[in-house]
Amino acid sequence: MTKILEHLEEATIRFAGDSGDGMQLVGTQFSETSGFAGNEVNTFPDYPSEIRAPEGTLYGVSAFQVHFGTHNIHTSGDLIDVLVAMNASSLKVNMNNLKRGGIIIANTEGFDARNLGLAKYSANPLEDGSLQDYEVHAVDMTKEIKAEFGELDIPSKLIGKVKNIFSLGIAYWLFHRPLEPTVNWINKKFKGKDDVILANVHALRAGWNYAEKKGAFQRQYVVDRSPLPPGRYRSITGNEAVALGLVVAARKANLPLFLGSYPITPATDILHAISGYKKYGVKHLQAEDEIAGICSAIGAAFGGSLAATTTSGPGLSLKTEAMGLAVMVELPLIIVDVQRAGPSTGLPTKPEQGDLLMGMFGRHGEAPMPILAASGSADCFNITLEAARIALKYMTPVLLLSDGYIGQASEPWKIPTVTALPDIKPYFTKEQEGYAPYKRDPETLRRLWAIPGFEGMEHRIGGLEKEDGSGNVSSEGVNHEKMVHLRQEKINRIANDIPDAVVEGEQSGDLLMLSWGSTYGAAKTAYERLRAKGHTLSFLHLRYLNPFPKNLGEILTRFKRVVVPELNLGQLQWLLQAKYLKPVTGINKMQGKPFKSSELEEKLERMLTQKEVLV
Repeated sequence: MTKILEHLEEATIRFAGDSGDGMQLVGTQFSETSGFAGNEVNTFPDYPSEIRAPEGTLYGVSAFQVHFGTHNIHTSGDLIDVLVAMNASSLKVNMNNLKRGGIIIANTEGFDARNLGLAKYSANPLEDGSLQDYEVHAVDMTKEIKAEFGELDIPSKLIGKVKNIFSLGIAYWLFHRPLEPTVNWINKKFKGKDDVILANVHALRAGWNYAEKKGAFQRQYVVDRSPLPPGRYRSITGNEAVALGLVVAARKANLPLFLGSYPITPATDILHAISGYKKYGVKHLQAEDEIAGICSAIGAAFGGSLAATTTSGPGLSLKTEAMGLAVMVELPLIIVDVQRAGPSTGLPTKPEQGDLLMGMFGRHGEAPMPILAASGSADCFNITLEAARIALKYMTPVLLLSDGYIGQASEPWKIPTVTALPDIKPYFTKEQEGYAPYKRDPETLRRLWAIPGFEGMEHRIGGLEKEDGSGNVSSEGVNHEKMVHLRQEKINRIANDIPDAVVEGEQSGDLLMLSWGSTYGAAKTAYERLRAKGHTLSFLHLRYLNPFPKNLGEILTRFKRVVVPELNLGQLQWLLQAKYLKPVTGINKMQGKPFKSSELEEKLERMLTQKEVLV
């Protein structure tokens, strides 16, 4: 039968099943293959919070969503075009996000009486007509794999383990994706395990052949290559980009890199990635707890290393006392917080932007700290370099905010040339005469950094208040107030060393949307769609949250209304109102999921057309 080829600008596919069904693996392979095919890609791994939820349950569904297209792919997609459902629960959980007329590829084994009961279906949706508005392909995957493996010497135990790869083959056929990248990955991944390689490669091809030969699959979809600027690209997650950024920053600064961390979801991948860079002299410590992680990093900074620590959720709470110590001793330290939903243990695998106010104020006493926020997975590399530059130039700990969406999602990253990277350098003192640990550079107010052990520069630092200049312990009130002002002024001066905020669209007028962190993709897409419809609005994204860009206050005065979308109750909204005394409207969401661009588009369009203020 002749197949129909249809060209699309973009598409969204979601692989869903139990935690043990390998949905993250096939989703990752589909995204990387789409990048290999020349598409812009954005992904969203969606894990259950339970370590291993009971098989077949609604709360145990694990999924991986891939949004790919020709251009302007800023999010992981709003509604799903194709849903691969390995069982009944994965269908039920994701139906609300499936486009009307969308495609369902369902593994019929996962729709037996037991699975239907666990999903709370009274009847089989594949048979009762309830899915008549969708294109449904019900496939007995195990049966098809067995038929394909008929004459091959493959252990039967492997057949049940390659259903995910079979479904990937169907998805590759559907979107005209090449098989070679995944075949190469299989051969590399399972080198030396010939039976495993044979099973996976044949399952992949079996899925492709099934769709090719089956009359029900009448249409293939083609998504053309993206007009990306020339260069070398790779798919990268936010956590991988942070790790690589730390390594590169240390090399640029000609400093040893030390990472002291405790494993915690969803930041653990940074620790994993760093462990792969040992050949570059990177040292890492998997500490016994969060406090040991950051304290070991402070010690490494005292010894002259570029030091970092990583955490998520309640891990940041445990680090707060040591963060105050880092402020007091004025050592360069990068603290990466991959935010997750809280409070307490909260939703360990779900994203939220709930730690901004904690980053600003979550230490006793006056303990100011620069705060930077990544706008996306690829941006994690650049913002990590910037965090290192600021930490070294101003002798201060820097808080870098990411979140579970940015950290675990992936997107194309153009690999930069060494010459294109910013200069990063430490400012060690070499002058013994007149050395004092808290003697300051007049421009930046950074204190002198001396590595312990050099004659004439012996010194002590610690958590007790220091005497200005000498660094001796001081309980004198006037000195304490002076040091408080000095530490604050040092952070204030960073505003002279960061870019001005840039407004897209009209430079003044009615409505300005202002985003930060992972809201960038949805906000940018909503802005572009509304502009395409003829609406007049402007857009600004912030990467520097403390201090704010110097021109931000002046920008806000030029707009009648300012709206801030956030995955919290309005933390940046509160900071802006407090600092600039201007009313700011919030669009807030705390469902453990990023914004859909359509959500923001709908709310903003209502504001633009009805001139209303949202609550």
